Amino acid sequence: MNDYDVIIIGSGAGGGTLAYRLAPTGLRVLLVERGDYVRREIENWDSGEVFGKARYKTKEEWICKDGTAFHPGQHYYVGGQTKFYGAILFRLRERDFGEVRHHGGISPAWPLSYEDFEPYYTEAERLYHVHGNAGEDPTEAPRSTPYPYKAAAHEPRIERLSDDLERAGLNPFHLPVGVRLDEDDAGKSVCVRCTRLDGFPCLVEGKADAHVCAVRPALEHPNVTLLTNAKVERLETDPGGRTVTGVVVDRGDGRETFTADVVVVSAGAVNSAALLLRSASDAHPNGLANSSDQVGRNYMCHINSAMLAISQEPNPTRFQKTLGVNDYYWGSDDFDFPLGHIQMLGKSDANILRGGAPWFAPGLALEYVARHAIDFWLTTEDLPHQDNRVLVGKDGRIHLHYTDRNTEGHKRLLGKLKKLLPHLGAHPTLIPNQLVRDERIPVAGVAHQCGTVRFGVDPESSVLDVNCKAHDLDNLYVVDTSFFPSSSAVNPALTAMANALRIGDHLIERLGASAPEHREEVMAS
Repeated sequence: MNDYDVIIIGSGAGGGTLAYRLAPTGLRVLLVERGDYVRREIENWDSGEVFGKARYKTKEEWICKDGTAFHPGQHYYVGGQTKFYGAILFRLRERDFGEVRHHGGISPAWPLSYEDFEPYYTEAERLYHVHGNAGEDPTEAPRSTPYPYKAAAHEPRIERLSDDLERAGLNPFHLPVGVRLDEDDAGKSVCVRCTRLDGFPCLVEGKADAHVCAVRPALEHPNVTLLTNAKVERLETDPGGRTVTGVVVDRGDGRETFTADVVVVSAGAVNSAALLLRSASDAHPNGLANSSDQVGRNYMCHINSAMLAISQEPNPTRFQKTLGVNDYYWGSDDFDFPLGHIQMLGKSDANILRGGAPWFAPGLALEYVARHAIDFWLTTEDLPHQDNRVLVGKDGRIHLHYTDRNTEGHKRLLGKLKKLLPHLGAHPTLIPNQLVRDERIPVAGVAHQCGTVRFGVDPESSVLDVNCKAHDLDNLYVVDTSFFPSSSAVNPALTAMANALRIGDHLIERLGASAPEHREEVMAS
């Protein structure tokens, strides 16, 4: 008999949510996390520590395609990257599931449709406390229900920004944000609407992350076990290579091997691909589940820019991440290809700006910019390409080869925002914010990583089937954003969460467990 029914590697948006789904079934679940809990300390909200000193980022180095080492924006903690994400939880647009032609190439169709994900999006939104207003976003897909929580209110300066955008002919909307917020009863609200949502761990646990919303309630069930500080080194198989028979874990004082009927990898798109490549064997000489030679390929991370507009009046906003614009998502009057998405970033302060400023920038100037800054985050779809890939060197180090290939739409999106500035009560110049999102890193910024273990119906061009099981193995699944065939131009976390719930239902049926009344359970939470 195996040690467990299911081993899940990684406790973030995919792995943590899957553990939550399986927990009430009685299945024996082992959740393996290479990091520890984020320590609750005052430095959680210290921008100098979080951004300036990179207190919580991994110290490991990866190698880019020119051989240069870099520190990725990667966090290893219970809850994964969601401990630090901005908690903007979009559904993919309905058209994102089909083939989309971009200036830089083709965004391929998914093997499933929006309708296949819609009920799971609905559940994930409730589980992760998503606040929003249905019907405001002109690109929003059809919904079976309203948002479970009303939209987070704009503060006065952002309300005026929304009004100005409307007068300019656009359709601004309230961002779908995952926070444990009750604006009708502030005394009961966990979220305090501070400036520390985006990029910070939440000291008061007001952010709806995978640790708080999924892992913690899963661990209330005695059949779920969590191992922390436990890095999975490789997966072993039977001689024929069809079944994973061992999960080899390094806990710092030696290696242990655990067994399960089903093994689920959810370590993030880069690390999941690297784990499969490190698990090469005689049966799988090019890496586990890699008969297609697609493991690690088609890496995507969005084409992103963090930009500052300088308001003509001070911007005292604290909780700034409430407004988005999708009017250019599918194109514009002067461009027939998609441009992308605009949303607010968390509010900058002088410490955040200092890390990306020239060394000679005076502190008073940074203070002025911080007081007047309106912070924007622009996203254009990244396209899959065979040569954008994860590799593992002979020394075991991760190599990440990446080149932007869909930049024209992004340049035009930046241009659209810049032209709007005089109509928004801002000076007509956009300033790059070099630090907030890892230097607009084609490589180091891995917050939206996806695509390295894509799912599909053809084993020659995909790694996983439509249930996210490896084509080459009987009991290996991948449930993080690795499975994405395309990246869309919106944040990927909610799709990973929804998919984990979907795969959870599949595994419950496969393993003959009794399905919990999970929809009612989520509705009551």
